[in-house]
Amino acid sequence: MEIDETKFETAVFSVLGKLDEILSCVKARNILNGERLYDNQDLCLMLKLSKRSLQRYRSLGALKYFQIGQKTLYYESDVKKFIKEYLSKDNTGRDNFTD
Repeated sequence: MEIDETKFETAVFSVLGKLDEILSCVKARNILNGERLYDNQDLCLMLKLSKRSLQRYRSLGALKYFQIGQKTLYYESDVKKFIKEYLSKDNTGRDNFTD
């Protein structure tokens, strides 16, 4: 079975256009007040931490968060501040997170 080259290109561009629409919808979903939001899974993967470690940082007040229903969310600016203040390494290779 042979497909006309122009028909094939038209179909490919159509599929790519739909994928771009889907991607923009997914990206827009995780924005609140003009700022990107992360959930627990995002942070666990990004920071290479367990869910329990995130819970500990939240409980200690080191990581700001808010909840909508059962979902825990974090503003990007709060995550950046947390990384800068608590996850930077000192000369010994240990976390600077001490009280």
